Amino acid sequence: MRKGVLEYCILSILSHKEAYASNILDELKNANMLVVEGTLYPLLIRQKNQGLLSYRWEESTQGPPRKYYVITEKGRDQLKEMDSAWQEMVSSIESLKKD
Repeated sequence: MRKGVLEYCILSILSHKEAYASNILDELKNANMLVVEGTLYPLLIRQKNQGLLSYRWEESTQGPPRKYYVITEKGRDQLKEMDSAWQEMVSSIESLKKD
């Protein structure tokens, strides 16, 4: 379940702006989601291989070039599906909590 939530979070972050891995990690940490690089990179690679993300290289003034990840149209479609599934799950859980 956590992997699915992280994939959802990555797409959500990238739906607002392109970002490199360190930015994504920072955003996840700011949301109190403790994620390490060893967890993030395989997810980014998987999402890229699925066509949900693409990337571009940009020269950096401080160190080596950076790989900026960008959500694709397929990724946006997937995010919409995930948004819907998330809302359904939240609704179901809220219903269970009331009973």
